[in-house]
Amino acid sequence: MPKSYSIAVGGENLIDQVTTDGHVVSHPGGSPFNVAVAIARQGADVRYVSPISTDQWGDLLAERLTDAGVNLTGGRNDRPTTMARVTVTAGIPSYMFERVGTAERAVDVPFLTDSIGMGVQAVHTGSLTLIDGDDADAWELTLAQAYDNGTFVSVDPNVRLSIIADPEDYRVRITRVLGKVHLLKLSDEDLSGLYPDLAQDDALAQLRAKTSALMVVLTRGPEGASAWLGDTRVDIAAPPVNPLVDTVGAGDTFMANMLVALGDRGLLSPQAMAGITPDAATQVLTRAAQAAALNCQRAGCNPPTRDELDAV
Repeated sequence: MPKSYSIAVGGENLIDQVTTDGHVVSHPGGSPFNVAVAIARQGADVRYVSPISTDQWGDLLAERLTDAGVNLTGGRNDRPTTMARVTVTAGIPSYMFERVGTAERAVDVPFLTDSIGMGVQAVHTGSLTLIDGDDADAWELTLAQAYDNGTFVSVDPNVRLSIIADPEDYRVRITRVLGKVHLLKLSDEDLSGLYPDLAQDDALAQLRAKTSALMVVLTRGPEGASAWLGDTRVDIAAPPVNPLVDTVGAGDTFMANMLVALGDRGLLSPQAMAGITPDAATQVLTRAAQAAALNCQRAGCNPPTRDELDAV
């Protein structure tokens, strides 16, 4: 597939130190980092716009990105790499993070504007990037500017309440961010984190009333995924996962392959997304779900290539 569109992805890059049955393995990761890798493995042009540390862990992160074909427009700095301690129980990961004063957080609006550069069709971020601090402020402003300038904005909040010091302040920020996006993807767990006192249908109604997203996507793991295009709902079943190794990076792989599927169909613009059909949305969700299922058959986040995904 020719690289006829370019996607800018930014946000945390980190090392996942994964403990499974007492065995520890270190993987390069971070939700936006994983999204960038997964996009590149589909042959699409992708810029990773957040900085990476010059320490040994940063070298591993930079190598993973460049090996996949990602353009490192965010550069490197001498701050330490963010670390995540991941414990996998029954295939489900839980997380603790160490990211005070780390490399990926050293951003402001001019830095991000320069790193994103010209000629991108879409900007994507989410996850830890939007929690708090000066970097979250910078990303909020950068996304709003991109939206106002007509660039396609995509967000996956990837809610991590266990590391959020002020959940209410965080929810207020996310609500502001979601007022200027075109594509919103979140899991049922994310939705519960944003609206902990509401049943799922009521939480969805609140969310959809507050977001500008032209397509809102909710993933439910083995129960499939749904998308809302205005008042039109599209549902898909989850593909089988056999064997299930773990779910690390499944949501990121889903997110990345949605963006690629939209780009392949010429839908990475606000104008085009406004006219997306239910059939096209079904195709996009199906391909993203198939990619996530392939990822779940491997340890850690290891998204499929285009050839591997085409084969299924």
